[in-house]
Amino acid sequence: MGEARPGTERDDRILLAHGGGGELMRELIRADILPRLGCDAGAVLSDSALLDLGSGRTAFTTDSYVVKPLFFPGGDIGTLAVCGTVNDLAVVGAEAAALSLAFIVEEGFPLDDFRRVVDSVGRTASQAGVRVVTGDVKVVERGGADGLFVNTAGVGKVAEGVPLGAEHVLPGDRILLSGPIGNHGIAVLSAREGIAFETTVRSDVACLGDLAHAALTAGGEGVHWMRDPTRGGLAAALGELAEDTQVEVTVDETAVSVDPDVRAACELLGLDPLVVANEGKLVAVVAEPAAENVLTALQDHPLGVKAAPVGFVGESGPGRVVLETRTGGRRLVELPYGEELPRIC
Repeated sequence: MGEARPGTERDDRILLAHGGGGELMRELIRADILPRLGCDAGAVLSDSALLDLGSGRTAFTTDSYVVKPLFFPGGDIGTLAVCGTVNDLAVVGAEAAALSLAFIVEEGFPLDDFRRVVDSVGRTASQAGVRVVTGDVKVVERGGADGLFVNTAGVGKVAEGVPLGAEHVLPGDRILLSGPIGNHGIAVLSAREGIAFETTVRSDVACLGDLAHAALTAGGEGVHWMRDPTRGGLAAALGELAEDTQVEVTVDETAVSVDPDVRAACELLGLDPLVVANEGKLVAVVAEPAAENVLTALQDHPLGVKAAPVGFVGESGPGRVVLETRTGGRRLVELPYGEELPRIC
């Protein structure tokens, strides 16, 4: 039996033909994707976008999103795809200039849900001031994609005089965290498993471009390293830093903010908040003289109101993270072996 034509009882579902490169695919792009991204539905479609980024350094990143469920408190896979890519650029000092957007869709996926995801992409990209300039749609047989997967890539220009990188981290540098950790991972897990808490835990998913820019403006060359602690949480981000620099990183557990509902959920599920994913937090390593200015800049931004200093970089030695616990002890924070919470982003 052939694929149904538009206007039949099956035109509210994604069909294999939507990914076939023909009439249905062009219609999907022009009717259900381009207008939702603020693009001209009548534009000439080519295989590549031509961009003039000017002189200077250019950052490029790509990521794929397989979150389950697709819609969760505080966001969805579309919001996540834009923010994740913008944030990966932001933490290397780049301002996102353009994104690509690719969908892998399972046959039979509800077209209304697809439109809802594309709407989220368009809205979030507009808020972040970045353009979606090229993309792709592939449709696979039922059972081949668990609904919908999204891939995004992003390019951006790195401002002059931004020496970010692990090689710039020095003993005595301060570690600043932009807010409470663990909200995204717990929000997705609770939606997936149907776990109810006294109040709904919402994902912290957000684009960090403006927050990162504020930190760099306030700290200048005193900002040595930044990261958005996503999969593996704060433990993974700082663990990788410690290994890359072969220094001892010390974290004060009492200074790391965790919302009460997130802490309660972690205790119930046997999870360490340090390893739970975030999608709207920034961790920065800053030279001690610049730390106060950067902290003030973070706290003056809506996404960094609860920013705080949470630790420091020690002398060279074994690359490790040491947690000073609430009870006055010290323990090693191991780099997570794998994903404790899969399908989080």
